[in-house]
Amino acid sequence: MATGEYRLSFERPIYELEARLEKLERLAGENLDARNEVHHMRRELVNLKKSIYRNLKPWEVVEVARHPDRPMTTDYLELVFDDFVELHGDKCFGDDRALRTGWAKVDTYKCLFVGHQKGKTIKEKNACYFGCAHPEGYRKAILKMKMAAKFRLPVICFIDTPGAWPGIGAEERGQAQVIAQAMFEMSRLPTPIICVVIGEGGSGGALGIGVGDRVAMLEHAYYSVISPEGCAGILWKSHTYKEEAARALKMTSRDLTKLGVIDAVIPEPLGGAHRDHHEMASRLKLFLRNTLRELIGQRTDALVESRYQKFRRMGVFLEGSTLNGKTLSERHQVPPAPNGDSAMQRAHDAEPV
Repeated sequence: MATGEYRLSFERPIYELEARLEKLERLAGENLDARNEVHHMRRELVNLKKSIYRNLKPWEVVEVARHPDRPMTTDYLELVFDDFVELHGDKCFGDDRALRTGWAKVDTYKCLFVGHQKGKTIKEKNACYFGCAHPEGYRKAILKMKMAAKFRLPVICFIDTPGAWPGIGAEERGQAQVIAQAMFEMSRLPTPIICVVIGEGGSGGALGIGVGDRVAMLEHAYYSVISPEGCAGILWKSHTYKEEAARALKMTSRDLTKLGVIDAVIPEPLGGAHRDHHEMASRLKLFLRNTLRELIGQRTDALVESRYQKFRRMGVFLEGSTLNGKTLSERHQVPPAPNGDSAMQRAHDAEPV
């Protein structure tokens, strides 16, 4: 169960049934009829969780991805990895606490770990800017990834950020440029790279460590060019349209699998990762172990070329075919804004990074 008191509105029926079940279990004792009712109610609870979580709306997925009890990077470092030795600093400005890097080990596989950290207490959240990295964080990640390639060790990246930090200092130190550089370096890094979106995958802050041979998502994470609130504020001038924006952005694991943006979806425990950290960690570790085994044996040149082609194929569609008298390219166009730019392009340009 969830470790805190935070409850999502659509989970209310689950908590109500759990409260009834807990009360019945205390009163059941040796009463056979009561014990049978307990078993029946347990099955009902499982079916209720399945029904709710299999039919989540896009905005509800965002709420689950942001759940305060959801396991974060530091939780997985304890539960998934056997060892972790942190590496600090970018040799230029400082050590960004929003991006953690270090040597790690998954069973017998040694690797370099890179991951966003949001923080749990107010003090931790302020120290790591709620998981929003600065340029020095991405420079640190680039340096450590190059060092991993030097020693022929794979790289594992955990993505969990609403976006890169949009402050004045970050922009002055080249936020957009360093994210672009990180993506470029990852695209040609001569070692296996595995990226997993464990919670929020927002904007350029996520893409900065999101170029990999395998890109996976937890079942109830999201991955998007902009947050639903940011999109709604730009397109509809009001955050009250965040649910419509979440639906239009196609940001869920189910949508992104269909679009070919991600390679795998890691199922979450019944009721979401926030209800069972250990089970989620076990599933994540199994995925990492199997993927490392698959990638490590491949030739480096073939690995890098396959990675390059994988991202080049994204967004490709055919022109010339017709449907209802319109070409496919015409049907996929976004209506232009008065100044000639599409609405979605304006949304993308207005997002800090």
